[in-house]
Amino acid sequence: MQVRRNTGRVARIFSCLPFLLVFVSGVSCSDPEAGNTLTIKGSTTVLPVAQIGAEVFMDRNPRVDISVQGGGSGVGIASLVDRTTQIATSSREIKKEEIERARAAGVHPHETIVAMDGIAVAVNPSNPVDNLTTEQIRDIYTGEVSNWRELGGPDREIVAISRDTSSGTFEAFEKLALDGLKVRPDALVTASNQVVNTTVAQTPGAIGYLGYGYLSDRVKAVSVDGIRPSGETIRSGRYPLARPLYLYTDGKPTGDAKRYVDFLLSEEGQRLVQEQGFIPVSEGGRLSDQGYEPRDKSWICSSSELREIRSALRVLRSEREGGLKTACLPFPEKRDRRAA
Repeated sequence: MQVRRNTGRVARIFSCLPFLLVFVSGVSCSDPEAGNTLTIKGSTTVLPVAQIGAEVFMDRNPRVDISVQGGGSGVGIASLVDRTTQIATSSREIKKEEIERARAAGVHPHETIVAMDGIAVAVNPSNPVDNLTTEQIRDIYTGEVSNWRELGGPDREIVAISRDTSSGTFEAFEKLALDGLKVRPDALVTASNQVVNTTVAQTPGAIGYLGYGYLSDRVKAVSVDGIRPSGETIRSGRYPLARPLYLYTDGKPTGDAKRYVDFLLSEEGQRLVQEQGFIPVSEGGRLSDQGYEPRDKSWICSSSELREIRSALRVLRSEREGGLKTACLPFPEKRDRRAA
């Protein structure tokens, strides 16, 4: 994808999604050290943030080309360990075994939280069901419930839409909603948030989960435990399926990688995050650019992937504004991602 900016410079973004590889000006996405190319690889959820950030950053820094690729959170982290990317994007926290593999390869993952997101649970707009408990969601996705009639809906078979196992959204949903239980074997597995959106929109009995930033008016996001996903409920930690979005580097970022990360965490960068439908992180502290190094088991959430994050969000909540202090940026109207 090429975008011409007002400066007259051609900004080059390489979006290498599954089954699609784009080469521009002879630069390969597989070589992060070629010329002044900075390679970013991983989560399809984080992809819009990484892309728009790269686009604006390259306009400001003409000597730098940024290659942005999807593939999934697991792919991004594996690429960081293999040293085929300088920045891995992830919609879930790095796993203990991934840290161990990284250390064995001489790589020291350093984490930065760049945005907050919520996993929205969506149904077809024709479905009258408007609220589900986490227990009901778990029953649906483990196969205990197979008809909407059992949940107060129509006499219609439930079509469960899930994500592939390399997806960080799948990993986070499995832990937050399913308590680690396995997804029913007849679930329809899809490769991206966009496919979930389209499939649910076209299937009356469908239910799916996707990043909050990918919701469109073609589907209906149900409340979870009585809490509807929104900028405020995700910022405050009240929405049960809230999660951070991550960048991982080998040690603290340096050079162009540091400048790019710093840009995304700046006020302008966080406005770009917001324009993509995600929630800006708080300024300062662990929820901003204060990445931290793994410290054995204490670095891994022992009981819940995001319990510590939610606790921090509640502590940081502004009594006056009813949410986190995010440079008083107004939360935008949701963008329709039908063309995404």
